[in-house]
Amino acid sequence: MADTTDPRSEHPDEFPKQSQDSQPGLTHQMSPAPDHGEKTYRGTGKLEGRCALISGGDSGIGRAVAIAYAREGADVAIIHLPEEEADAASTAELITEAGRRALTIAGDVRDEGFCRDAVERTVTTFGGLDILVLNASYQDDRDGIESITTEEWDRVMRTNLYSMLWLTAAARPHLHDGSSIITTSSIQAFNPSPGLIDYAMTKAAQVAFTKALAQDLGEAGIRVNAVAPGPIWTPLIPATDWPEEKIAQFGADTPLGRAGQPAELAPAYVYLASDDATYVSGAILPVTGGKPL
Repeated sequence: MADTTDPRSEHPDEFPKQSQDSQPGLTHQMSPAPDHGEKTYRGTGKLEGRCALISGGDSGIGRAVAIAYAREGADVAIIHLPEEEADAASTAELITEAGRRALTIAGDVRDEGFCRDAVERTVTTFGGLDILVLNASYQDDRDGIESITTEEWDRVMRTNLYSMLWLTAAARPHLHDGSSIITTSSIQAFNPSPGLIDYAMTKAAQVAFTKALAQDLGEAGIRVNAVAPGPIWTPLIPATDWPEEKIAQFGADTPLGRAGQPAELAPAYVYLASDDATYVSGAILPVTGGKPL
């Protein structure tokens, strides 16, 4: 019998009680530290010579994707909030250690002008753009629909939806046949939690965005897909206003009995960006620990 990995015990199945004061969460405050594939991801040249831009690329899923893309041969630009500078610098160091160029772009994707500038800086620095990963996201726990302020609603919508439109529109003139756009949706798009109603709405909208844009850009040879993660251990989780007891059991309700790690998402993004997926567009790829969409 082959020596295989038991997916139930590959990573922690419970976490110490913890919280962070505000969004965005920071990696160094998490216990245990997330696994982004720093010690395990091995590239095989699937993205050799390509250029990628990842929003929310400093930590969590975005960092894991940045590491994998660099080790597959891509130059990587990451967008991050100014207060995430330490996480961004760590991610950039991992990109350069892989022998690729790194670009960190600090700003807020809720600003249309910043989104345009981020794309232009990427193209100017790298000489082009082949892969756009729309990953930046914001969520918070809601205590009933009446508790959602217009300010919070606006933050969720502008971070999770408006930024996608602005980044994609700015990137489109630079994309070409063989380019790839990948959105980070969520299992929340299909199985929404009441406390994440506004976040879940944006994730469902991202599914529609992905499917419609795939039809629009298919004739140009540009593929558009989404990854739908389940519960993944990222800074977003302890920074969400949940009771510490809920954090401790995060992901325990999946069939595999645990939360996923960012490193377990990265191969899905590599696949969708690579020539292994030349006939895949408009797809929603679940990485959910067995939870059905």
